[in-house]
Amino acid sequence: MGEILYIILAGVIGLAAGGGLASMLVKGKNKKIEEEAREKAKAILREAELNAESIKKDRILEAKEKFLKLKAEFDEETSNKKNILITNENKLKQREQHLSKELERTKRKEAELDSAKENVQAQLHSLQIKKEELEKVTNRRIADLEKVAGLTREEAREELVTMLTEEAQSKASSQIKDILDEAKLTATKQAKKIVLDTIQRTATEHAVENCVSVFNIESDDIKGKVIGREGRNIRALEAATGVEIVVDDTPEAIIISGFDPVRREVARLSLHRLVQDGRIHPARIEEVVAKTQKNINEEIMEIGERTCIDLGIHGVHPELIKMVGRMRFRSSYGQNLLQHSREVANLSATMAAEMGLNAKLAKRAGLLHDIGKVWPEEQELPHAVLGMELAKRYKEHPEVCNAIGAHHDEIEMTSMISPIVQASDAISGARPGARREVMDSYIKRLKDLEALALSFDGVNKCFAMQAGRELRVIVDAENVDDGTAGQLSFDISQKIEKEMQYPGQIKITVIREMRAVNYAR
Repeated sequence: MGEILYIILAGVIGLAAGGGLASMLVKGKNKKIEEEAREKAKAILREAELNAESIKKDRILEAKEKFLKLKAEFDEETSNKKNILITNENKLKQREQHLSKELERTKRKEAELDSAKENVQAQLHSLQIKKEELEKVTNRRIADLEKVAGLTREEAREELVTMLTEEAQSKASSQIKDILDEAKLTATKQAKKIVLDTIQRTATEHAVENCVSVFNIESDDIKGKVIGREGRNIRALEAATGVEIVVDDTPEAIIISGFDPVRREVARLSLHRLVQDGRIHPARIEEVVAKTQKNINEEIMEIGERTCIDLGIHGVHPELIKMVGRMRFRSSYGQNLLQHSREVANLSATMAAEMGLNAKLAKRAGLLHDIGKVWPEEQELPHAVLGMELAKRYKEHPEVCNAIGAHHDEIEMTSMISPIVQASDAISGARPGARREVMDSYIKRLKDLEALALSFDGVNKCFAMQAGRELRVIVDAENVDDGTAGQLSFDISQKIEKEMQYPGQIKITVIREMRAVNYAR
């Protein structure tokens, strides 16, 4: 037991001795580390101080350079402003000197004007005195003349004015009459020359249009196919095209009747396709007619474009071009409307060129003057006014619009092109062979025209001349005076416009002739 305690005590003593030695060793080592750290810290501080000193010097140099740069800029700006101030001061001094000179010059001129004004006033005063003296002398002489003539000054002045006025009116009336006679003669000759030259330079065609089309077939066997069972094919064709199909005893021909040339052409082309194809039944008829109508519309557009190109007219609205193409399938009294419009366009352009006017505008107005006739919708307006409204809608030139609306005198003419288009329309429509009417209706219209004029009081005879374009009315000289003759002509024209239908215009000439007849026996 004692040994064990001894051993334990010896171990404790040994541990205590070892711990003290270890502690001494650790303390020594820590001291060395601390010294090394202190040396490193001193070295870092010395290096930081050196770096800080270097940075400080750099910052000071940069600040000095920036300061010097700003100072130089400031000095330069100050110098520039100083120079500007000096320059402005010099200019102000020069301006002051110039103004001073001007002021002196103005003062001298004012002095000269004052002197001149005084001279003028003196002269006016002298003239006033002379005028008063002259008036006194004149009044004395006038008084003496009034005593000698027995007239006062006012009476003499009125008599002199009356005499001079009458003499001037007489001379003026004579000169005006001579000028008017010469102007009428010259204007008539010049107008006739222009119209004749224009007509001679224009190629024309005779009327060949009618209200039926003939479709030729190879044999009469095809007529049965066209008619169909119980006539169903022909009824379907008539319903689809809006025309009348006449299948009679005429050999190798089918008659297509209708007032609308477009419908007749659609029916003719549709029949041609159906006969070539051989399949003729209602469904096929409707299909072929629909395709043909589409092709006709394309053809109408092509005709309008080709017409504008041929005439050299550009920039026309597509809708107007389509209407121009539709003219190809429209006729007026047997005259093809497109051919008529082309003639009017060429005539108008030629007349305008002869008169020194705008030939292009005249040609454009001539081509479009009858577009109101081919408007597909029903309208209550006259075709000239309707055509004018369409032209305005599609942005045509105002002179062109006026020429279209005024070519039948529905509106007032406001440009020189309008009477040219009106004259060209009359030339194209009234020339021999241009239009064709049924003889009975033509004769009836002339008889109605004469009967209408005979219904007025004081009319003895009347004659329709120039194919119904002129009506000569002979009146009783005892019952109708000159003033009434003019009113009668106007009344007849108004009644014709209200009650009759006719192409172009009709000239009414009232003739009043006084005859004294006696017999020597």
